[in-house]
Amino acid sequence: MKRQMILGMHLGNGHGATADAWRMPGTDPRAYTSYDAKVKQAQAAERGKFQFLFLPDGPYTITGDLNHEPSGFNLDVMMTLAAVSRETKRIGMVATGSTTFNEAFNLARQFKALDIMNHGRTGWNAVTSASDDVAANYGQRIPSSQERYKRAHEMIQIIQALWGSWGKDAWVTNQETGEYAKADQVAPINLGGDYVASRGPLYIPPSEQGQPVIFHAGVASPNSLDIAGRYASGFIGAAYTIDDARKQRAAFRNAVEKSGRNPDEFKFFAGLITSIANNKREALDRRIKLVGKTLDQRAGYLQHMLGVRLDMNDLDQPLSPDQLSQARAMGGDTRAIRALEIAHEGWSVRDILAHGVIDYQPVVAGTVTEVADHMQEWFEAEACDGFWVIPDAYHDGLDDFVDGVVPILQDRGLFHLDYEGTTLREHLGVPEQYGIDPRIMGVNS
Repeated sequence: MKRQMILGMHLGNGHGATADAWRMPGTDPRAYTSYDAKVKQAQAAERGKFQFLFLPDGPYTITGDLNHEPSGFNLDVMMTLAAVSRETKRIGMVATGSTTFNEAFNLARQFKALDIMNHGRTGWNAVTSASDDVAANYGQRIPSSQERYKRAHEMIQIIQALWGSWGKDAWVTNQETGEYAKADQVAPINLGGDYVASRGPLYIPPSEQGQPVIFHAGVASPNSLDIAGRYASGFIGAAYTIDDARKQRAAFRNAVEKSGRNPDEFKFFAGLITSIANNKREALDRRIKLVGKTLDQRAGYLQHMLGVRLDMNDLDQPLSPDQLSQARAMGGDTRAIRALEIAHEGWSVRDILAHGVIDYQPVVAGTVTEVADHMQEWFEAEACDGFWVIPDAYHDGLDDFVDGVVPILQDRGLFHLDYEGTTLREHLGVPEQYGIDPRIMGVNS
């Protein structure tokens, strides 16, 4: 069977990836607090046959410039997905939950209850928290990296054990005999480590997929390779170039194999920010408008990236021949290399920024065909197994992707025509698992 890409859709603050998406004509400026808006966005992604939604989370007090833009996060990822679960039927849903500032029993209960609610479509993006701002919200200091990742190992193993504490065949519900469940198959787990412990059992039976799918997110650091290699079936990646993505994917697959698992069970998802229009010029103008004043603020960093002084009062001019002769991609930053290439094509400073050279995920500002071409190039280069897509504005950018890009990918045989299964595991091609994976034992020291 021909390899096909898997797609996830970022479901964030109700507006989109850009600072001024909330100001777009026709959009609800208060979609940030609207669960109806998020349900509508999830339904659009399901219409496009996306395999999953991805909800990042960070328990910060405030993110971004609150004077001019909303926070980038959902009000509460579990509440959002509870609402979405009742109004969708097939699309999976992956929510972030910190292993640093949560207790194992609470996370296990929340994610498995959601997995019951949506009939086996749940995934847990298990990540550590690394910000002092987050720690302060819990009246704590951020632990060391070693402590955070040791705790993460313990959290994941205990949560998986809790998920399996109600036996797979324990729920009988035989009305004729009066047998509701096999109590001897619902047992405590009594697991504890240096950081977390739980007696159990969890009182929730298996879902249609048994238990939620584990995800991880970030870059291919040693700690992430260890966590993802042992437990994750999906990775929400951050890679700006094909070469970087290919190297990260290969490193994760190698880590999975070293842990005793089949690397084909693991899926690496590259990020992609889209601004779609009828042509390149319109797409760049759209992005300039939606990014707003943030774009001009980034000009100072572009100046640093290229190693030349720019006229901050006139960003609509291209670099002069003299500036181009002096410009260099400073520090080996792959984004700087891309910025230099675009500068030599003759684009203005504002247009260079609109190409997304300061973003940490690739930006495609162009036509639906250009977006599809980018995805095909990365996928066929084995730089990823699919993408997590971040529309610039949900108001119309999501429909543009679903109605414009998806049919092209389907016509090229790169993306499925319809859902083949009903659970997230089936969507991802991930094998069944209930409880701790028997192939993975112990916690890294």
